[in-house]
Amino acid sequence: MDVGALVGDVRATETVFCPASAPPVSVFDCDLHTHSRFFHRDPAFAAGFDPHSVRATLAIARRRGLDGVAVTNHDFFRPETLVSDACIPGIEISTTEGHLLVVGPNPPDRTDPGVLSPHEAVELAHDHGCVAIVAHPFRNSRLRESDADFDAIEINGKHPEYRRRIERIASDRDIPVVGGSDAHLPFEVGRLSTRLDVDELTPEAVVDAVRDGRVEPVVRDGRLTRALGAAYSTIHRVRGHL
Repeated sequence: MDVGALVGDVRATETVFCPASAPPVSVFDCDLHTHSRFFHRDPAFAAGFDPHSVRATLAIARRRGLDGVAVTNHDFFRPETLVSDACIPGIEISTTEGHLLVVGPNPPDRTDPGVLSPHEAVELAHDHGCVAIVAHPFRNSRLRESDADFDAIEINGKHPEYRRRIERIASDRDIPVVGGSDAHLPFEVGRLSTRLDVDELTPEAVVDAVRDGRVEPVVRDGRLTRALGAAYSTIHRVRGHL
C-alpha cells in the first residue's frame, strides 16, 4: 500500500460540512481530538513515547493541510507532550456517562475514569478555562442525554455517518458542532477536523471560537478514510461499543 499516496488522497478530497447559508469564516484548521498513544495505560507508562508520536502526528497533519492538533489523552494531560506551538492542550475525561473532550489553556492533569458525572466534568473543564465537548456521542456514550452545560458536540472521525443526528442535537441544544479524528495513530489524523475563525491558533483563541460558535467541522474523504471507516465500524461493533 502506498501510504504517501493515501495521505495525499485524504487531503485532496476534503469536504466542509457547514450550513449552506454560512459564509467561509475559517482561518485555522485544527484536529481537536488526537492521542499520543494507541494504548490506554498509566500516564507514566512509556511516557517517552508520547512526544515522538505527537511529532509524527503533526508531520502528517501538516501534509494534510492542518495547522494544529489538540492532544487529548484519556484521563491525563502531560505538558511535555506538547512539542510545538501547533499543539493545543487537552484531556479526554471518561465520565460516568461517556467521554468528554476538555480543550483549552489549562486542562486538568489527571482524572479518574468513570468517577466524574457529566456535570462535574463540565464544571471542572470550565474551572480550568477550557471548553467541554461531547466526544463520539453515539459510541459507548450517553452524554448526549445529559443536560450538562456542554460547549460543543463532536462529529468523530471514526463515525462521520452520524453527522446529521449530531447536527440535530446541536441545533436542539444551541451549541456548535466541531470535528476531531480521534486519532490514536499518526496516520489517522485529520480525517475530521475543525476550522476556527481566529486570528492565531492559541488555546485561548480555540476556547473563544468554540464558545462563540466560530467553528465548522471538516471531513476529508478518500481511499484511506473509507477503509478506516469500515475497519472502525467492524471493531467497535465486535466490542459492543455501537
